[in-house]
Amino acid sequence: MCIDYRELNKLTIKNRYPLLRIDDLFDQLQGSAWFSKIDLRSGYHKLRVHNDDIPKTAFRTRYGHYEFLVMPFGLTNAPVVFKDLMNRVCRPYLDKFVVVFIDDIPIYSKSKEEHEQHLKLVLEILREERLYAKFSKCEFWLKEVQFLGHIVNEKGVHMDPAKIDAVKNWSMPTTPTEIR
Repeated sequence: MCIDYRELNKLTIKNRYPLLRIDDLFDQLQGSAWFSKIDLRSGYHKLRVHNDDIPKTAFRTRYGHYEFLVMPFGLTNAPVVFKDLMNRVCRPYLDKFVVVFIDDIPIYSKSKEEHEQHLKLVLEILREERLYAKFSKCEFWLKEVQFLGHIVNEKGVHMDPAKIDAVKNWSMPTTPTEIR
């Protein structure tokens, strides 16, 4: 469920949390031969809403009046607060063999043995923090991984061919509306 919090978001003081530059993320993955990607399930719900702010999350349905006790989707600061949580959880492994991008956690390693260790460490810390993966969206033991619209493998970072094809196959605009 996603509530329209546009009015609340207009009044909210925005948290400023720096997102990493995409090329910096890709630099970390360079030279790796093994990859896994963990996608978290309902990670926002790990974050409790401050007691004073619970009434601000209120919404009504035909079934009654409700308030979120945990972070709902749609609040302006939700992504940055979650990003901060994930960086704190994964801090020991960041820039070594883990990248965190919102709820995607790519794990990268130079060897199969190293990758086994890295996977165990990351899965253990996620379990300790009660952060759970959406198994259907996770990928393990890959020789190449799709990440942020690119393909990453032992040979480097490449544009995803599907993205290139989509641009190549754009038809020529024929009306003023299509040009806009």
